[in-house]
Amino acid sequence: NENGDLDESKWFRQHIIPDGWSWFNGEIQHYTDRIDNSVQGNGALRIIAKQETYSAQGITKDFTSARLNSKFTFTYGRVEIRAKLPEGPGTWPALWMLGKNINENGAYWQTQGYGTTGWPACGEIDIMEHWGSNPNYVSSATHTPSSFGATENHGGQVIPTAMDEFHIYTLEWTEEALTFKVDGVTHFVYDPDIKDANTWPFEDEMYLIFNVAILPEISPSFTQSSLEIDYVRIYGSEPAVSVNDIDEEEDILVFPNPFTEAIQIQLNEASEKPSEVKIFDLEGKLILKRKVQVNGNTMLISRLESIPEGSYILQYGSGNNIVSKKIIKSKK
Repeated sequence: NENGDLDESKWFRQHIIPDGWSWFNGEIQHYTDRIDNSVQGNGALRIIAKQETYSAQGITKDFTSARLNSKFTFTYGRVEIRAKLPEGPGTWPALWMLGKNINENGAYWQTQGYGTTGWPACGEIDIMEHWGSNPNYVSSATHTPSSFGATENHGGQVIPTAMDEFHIYTLEWTEEALTFKVDGVTHFVYDPDIKDANTWPFEDEMYLIFNVAILPEISPSFTQSSLEIDYVRIYGSEPAVSVNDIDEEEDILVFPNPFTEAIQIQLNEASEKPSEVKIFDLEGKLILKRKVQVNGNTMLISRLESIPEGSYILQYGSGNNIVSKKIIKSKK
């Protein structure tokens, strides 16, 4: 809703060439950190691909564009992105996701110290891809160690006005399946019978990437075209929790509280030992869901650095035995 530069609390312009020379899949553009290629205006965020001679990182290329990383990660939920696509053979816009743990040089979460896992083991979810050489056919795909690159796991549909009008591109991500839709119409469901690290690296936090790549078949007459994003909305997959659900049972200890990077929970002997925990904000929105291990009667929840300061509700247990505790995130 603003005009001008991006909100840097939400978006990171990824522009460092990962291998020092070129981007992936034969792309021929420079991604830049300039407002010329990614900007807000007229109620939309625009990624602008341009024909221009541009030098950066010791390399000169004939096209520029932008690749945005979200500074927000999540696990499970529904993603809705209302967007209008660029046009022209050789343009390749994408609305997609990668695991927060990818060790890709220059990616935002890698610069924050989370880069531990290579592609495709980190998992990739392509909510929407569009090749300008096949106009108005939008597709979705998953990339996993079991199938990647020219993956067999994909589907799509024709949207006759994809480049002329805004449409809603949706991912529904649950523990059981990935469902892809445009304007409410499903065109692909990924639901492997066996879910393991080989087929389903989709149990941990992921982040959004929006970009427009340029491929070698770009027309000599191409000057510029934009991917326009009206909004992106992420809905939690869990029912809301209420502050009234907080259990004040004194023999279950949460410490430290306030916390900074990790929490320990001392369970009483009668408590069922949980396998996962959830953290909600005070509006009842799920912001973290994570599997945990219990050693003895102690449960450790680590890697909480990315949670902003504030008050939250921590919840664990199963069935009718659900415990909710108020927790506070403080500065380091």
